[in-house]
Amino acid sequence: MKKINILLFVMLAVAAVVSAQQTDVAASIQNHNFDPATLLWYDAPAKVWNDALPVGNGRLGAMVFGTPDNERIQFNEETYWSGGPYSSVTKGGAKYLPEVQNLVFQNKFLEAQKLFGSKLMGYPVEQQKYQPMGNLVLQFDNGKEYTNYKRWLDLTNGVSGVEYSSGGVKYHREVFVSIPDQVIVVRLTADQQQKISLRATLRGVRNQDHSNYATDYFHMSSDGNNTLILNGKSADYLGVKGQVKYEAKLKVVCEDGSMTIDGDYLDIKNATSVTLYLVAATNFINYKDVSADAHSRIENYLTGFQNKSYHAIKSGQVESYQKYFNRVTLNLPKTAQSYLPTDQRLQNNVTVADPSLSALAYQFGRFILIASSLPGTQAANLQGIWNEDSDPMWDSKYTTNINLQMSYWPADAGNLSDCAEPLYQLVKDVSDQGAQVAKENYGCNGWVLHQNTDLWMVAAPMDGPTWGTFSTGGAWLCNQLWQQYLYTKDPGYLERIYPLIKGSAQFFMDFLVKQPGSQWYVTNPSSSPENFPGRPGNKTFFDEVSGSFIPLTNICAGSSIDMQIIEDLFSSYTAAAALLKRDIDFSNKVSERKKMLLPPTIGKDGSLQEWAQDWDQTEKQHRHLSPLYGLYPGDVLSFSKTPQLMEACKILLERRGDENSEWSRAWKVCLWARMKDGNHALKILKGYYKDESHAQLLSGRGKVMQIDGTMGVAAGISEMLIQSQDDKIELLPALPMEWSEGEVKGMCTRGAFAINMKWMQHKVTNLEILSKQGGRCRLQMNSKMKVYNNGKNVKLKTNKDGTIEFETTKNATYIFK
Repeated sequence: MKKINILLFVMLAVAAVVSAQQTDVAASIQNHNFDPATLLWYDAPAKVWNDALPVGNGRLGAMVFGTPDNERIQFNEETYWSGGPYSSVTKGGAKYLPEVQNLVFQNKFLEAQKLFGSKLMGYPVEQQKYQPMGNLVLQFDNGKEYTNYKRWLDLTNGVSGVEYSSGGVKYHREVFVSIPDQVIVVRLTADQQQKISLRATLRGVRNQDHSNYATDYFHMSSDGNNTLILNGKSADYLGVKGQVKYEAKLKVVCEDGSMTIDGDYLDIKNATSVTLYLVAATNFINYKDVSADAHSRIENYLTGFQNKSYHAIKSGQVESYQKYFNRVTLNLPKTAQSYLPTDQRLQNNVTVADPSLSALAYQFGRFILIASSLPGTQAANLQGIWNEDSDPMWDSKYTTNINLQMSYWPADAGNLSDCAEPLYQLVKDVSDQGAQVAKENYGCNGWVLHQNTDLWMVAAPMDGPTWGTFSTGGAWLCNQLWQQYLYTKDPGYLERIYPLIKGSAQFFMDFLVKQPGSQWYVTNPSSSPENFPGRPGNKTFFDEVSGSFIPLTNICAGSSIDMQIIEDLFSSYTAAAALLKRDIDFSNKVSERKKMLLPPTIGKDGSLQEWAQDWDQTEKQHRHLSPLYGLYPGDVLSFSKTPQLMEACKILLERRGDENSEWSRAWKVCLWARMKDGNHALKILKGYYKDESHAQLLSGRGKVMQIDGTMGVAAGISEMLIQSQDDKIELLPALPMEWSEGEVKGMCTRGAFAINMKWMQHKVTNLEILSKQGGRCRLQMNSKMKVYNNGKNVKLKTNKDGTIEFETTKNATYIFK
């Protein structure tokens, strides 16, 4: 009897602790006793999908609306796409390449663009679409009338919550996606027994745009008295057979009450708590293979956690998630504004100071990266892993003329380099068809990727010649892989990325041609992404590939972005080859060719030229800032390397304005940070929060959500605080006046250093640097301090430019006083 009483006491104590944990967030919101840098909260449910709260584990994603009486949890699985394995490589285009190049050099741009479109495009011309898998709908008997409503996303544990009162009962929900157990979990509780009654259904999604002839399907069924099942198949699209088969299964566990199945519904009556476990999988193995068994996969998931309690599953998820998230903390000044609902903070921030909103935006970006891109998953697409539309804008693909790259900009500085592992895998996979396209389209060695790819890793030019002539998407991705090496100094990672960087360098060594009448090598054909030059005779034409009128031609030779990307690529390759002591002869040839690349040029208006010729801009404030690739994220333009060009960079930035689309504003934040103008960067941030951010900080207000702007903003904030290009670490290089004090822990730099830093009145007051790999540390800061390691003074060297440097030991911490 005594043992039973002790057991009962323990169970009651655990229940009390869990209950307290569940109400802690709501109570802290009520009392303004929470960290506004890590909690998003709202006083009303989401009315539209764009404002729902995202949760995810890299593979499974869910959007939570938080509606009291009729909850919708829309879910995705990262590999559910239209179509199946296919190739868009077309043979024989290389024989037309010299003619295209000659036409470009003769300024016959319309003829060149039409010839490229008819002979060098991939087929199908478009690509496949990322698909929504389904909706979990919960219809409650209570909640039509409610009070004390709160909805939140806690970035410290990755859990979304809802709490409200109805009929004298306090109801509480939690939703998260487990990393270790691969399950979407929904937990429903109340503060009184047997007060939860609802109907649950698991609904599939079909492409309604093609409802009369699409080949996708789904089937809804049930099993026993507590299980709902959804299975289906992807649609054929563009002549590619839909081969992705999926299955989702919902299992429900109740405390008290009853459960019955009524057709497609699961009815729950008078429960005290309800836990819903949703698993999902497809037959996708890789871009060539869809032979897995989705049913076996979900049964394995269910078996894996069947003996675990809800609290054990949640505890395991929080532990797994925090291994990533807790690596970096950021605190900026808090004001009364900081404790308001997040949507109000976004709208008010232009007129009322709320520095901590930028700390929240930074941490939300890190959360999104963790939730949509973990080792072993697919790379995050345009919408991460969240999409409700069978016909999504831009197909929710991987757009490689900036958007995919931007989605990974904050990974390394944010101490999440391992979350970029899926990006490496994408580059490796796409280089397969990329090598075929290099040979068939251009007669070149190596590999190439243009401005888009999809789950099936196609690499040929797509959408039409207006977009398809951008051939440096793969090279840009290689430069991003190299940047990760600079942040981690991981020799094993360098071994893995070297063949990809070399392959891209091989392609451009073959593809580059001499500009007539000069010594410079250029790309031809080329374009500056999505921008149209105001050159003589440029006019609207009908494009037979896209079947539509195109405003102007944009084909050219040697666009500025192409040449800067290739300069970075050649620098990355020769550095990698030197470190690995490989391919010395080829590396020397690449080094010599780099000296002959068409250099950046200042135009007649004083700004950095976008094209090799000094053409006018047809759209003065175009969203792409392509000529400034080399300033950020590239390593071509800087105050140290090209001081003579920095005023031209500034003029171009000023002429493009502070507004435009969400990802464009995010890029401008990064660029103004590199220009060392923190107040201007903050001005753009404030406009972004007000005009371009959805209620939960996902980018694209008033438009379809994309994650690129969210991630670009996170990268820009880190650039405002710490920069590490040009072989030095610079602290507080673009600190706005409003961020006069603050603290960051765990932010990373090139050279494999991690920084803990406090500042007051715009000066560093406390500093610790962890050296992850050893080697020289070169530092520029606005405070003079001595350096200690294990209590011993470290010898410093002071350079002519004012920087200090010292040698470090691997895994040693250096304290500045």
